Amino acid sequence: MIIVHATMYVNPERRTQFMEEVKPMIAATHAEEGSLFYELYEHADKENVFIMVETWRDSEAISAHNTSSHFTAFAGKASEFLTAPLELKVFNGEQVNK
Repeated sequence: MIIVHATMYVNPERRTQFMEEVKPMIAATHAEEGSLFYELYEHADKENVFIMVETWRDSEAISAHNTSSHFTAFAGKASEFLTAPLELKVFNGEQVNK
């Protein structure tokens, strides 16, 4: 299992447009094979800082996601909304309780 935290710093003036673009991408990602968890959270202490928390079955599922039409469409527009480069943290994980 692979866990990804993608931190996005959103321009406050483009926040509404960011949300309009990211919601369909999240919905489409939920339907992907190998997508175990994919949700967007706003930082509690920092305005307009969002973290996409992702859990994937394996690296093949991530590769399929990264080449999907919904992800590439969003990624192509992301620079319009962000004020800083995306921060990406990737973890190797395993479920502790079953």
